[in-house]
Amino acid sequence: MDKYYLAIDIGASSGRHILSYVENGKLKLEEVYRFENGMDEKDGHLVWDYKKLFKNIVEGLKECKKIGKIPSSVGIDTWGVDYALLDENDEVIGDVYAYRDSRTEEPIKKVHSIVPFEKLYERTGSQFQIYNTIYQLYTDKLSGKLDKAERFLMMPDFFGFLLTGVKKNEFTNASTTGLLSAKTREWDYETIKDLGLPEKLFKELAQPATLVGSVKPEIAAEIGYETKVVLTATHDTASAVMAVPETGHPLYISSGTWSLLGIESPVAISTKEALEANFTNEGGYNKSTRFLKNIMGLWMIQSVRREHEKKYSWGDYVVMSKAVKDFDSIVDVNDQRFLAPESMIKAIQDYCKETGQKVPETPGEIALCVYDSLAVCYAKAVKTVENITGYKFDTIHIVGGGSMNGYLNELTAKRTGLKVMAGPVEATAIGNIIAQLLYDGAVKSIDDAKELVKVSFDVETIG
Repeated sequence: MDKYYLAIDIGASSGRHILSYVENGKLKLEEVYRFENGMDEKDGHLVWDYKKLFKNIVEGLKECKKIGKIPSSVGIDTWGVDYALLDENDEVIGDVYAYRDSRTEEPIKKVHSIVPFEKLYERTGSQFQIYNTIYQLYTDKLSGKLDKAERFLMMPDFFGFLLTGVKKNEFTNASTTGLLSAKTREWDYETIKDLGLPEKLFKELAQPATLVGSVKPEIAAEIGYETKVVLTATHDTASAVMAVPETGHPLYISSGTWSLLGIESPVAISTKEALEANFTNEGGYNKSTRFLKNIMGLWMIQSVRREHEKKYSWGDYVVMSKAVKDFDSIVDVNDQRFLAPESMIKAIQDYCKETGQKVPETPGEIALCVYDSLAVCYAKAVKTVENITGYKFDTIHIVGGGSMNGYLNELTAKRTGLKVMAGPVEATAIGNIIAQLLYDGAVKSIDDAKELVKVSFDVETIG
């Protein structure tokens, strides 16, 4: 009888339940449930409907029962930085805000007046992003929302708690808060004290491939079976990096709504050069550090497609952009204007106009502008990684959904001058499963797990 492991992988736009098992020395994946996700607007703010998300988590667990494939364990990963605050009765306080909400803009200035950003970076190695948890929590402090808070849980920690009743703060997602020490990789209590955040909120950090607990009796009754929840690298990028099919310190892009480009480093790098390049240090499996650049990613083309009312497929954009002649305008994809504009197309056109470049008009020109701008940004980030770390690379691994965009991969190979290894596509779910396999003893080490990935999934070579 096959032993099943279930990855619940929730991104900003959708979530999936992916069952996995090992057969003939290969890891097999089967998607059993998929659901939509997205930010809701409420009282002028962007929020997550966490009740609907949790309902979908449970529905996906029920689906396993329906098809007769009961997982021995379940792991959850999501995006970073967002969280739920719980009161003394474990009730959620207020709304769960989404990271693209603009509520932190003024509080950021206050945070930096208390701890200047250069000092923050030296302490934490976390790049500046307006949505970092540190700024969100300080906003909650100013609004009084923290007054009743007894615990804060990042999104996957929170969903794990709803399933099991056990509260754990997992390391890799905690590392996206801007509140972890670069030196110790534990909570940075110096900054927490300086900002007057309640220390009681910040509990001991738990590591991937450890147990959260068994599902609560009422959940087991609802889904029709008992199972346990295992901590994955709960930040989706940390899970994706676990599935990069190369040992050592490979250069990677985890490509999806965001593009995360970097390496795994044994130590955090919070030098002046890293600060100037706006690189960040996030947690990885086995307390490693993912030294990486956060790049806007396919969010831009996703937004363009929404504006086109989804009348073009992803493949259509590739075909149309390949057909474009004599167009070479490039935008800085990390410009804040592209974070959450009312019109992504207008934001791209305005940028080109302001910088004296040809303005993209057709869907093909707009798509080419996005793809080539991403590739140019990747190339700059690669050079920065090499300069700061002293490593030299001849290959870049692209994992995640964005690895299916063959044209973007070609442009990346051309702009970086590196060989591109594209795949696996389901890197996040695979990394989620790897943590469960490690917990279960089904693989002995991360290197063994990467070998399993190599033999199980196709990887395309470009350049």
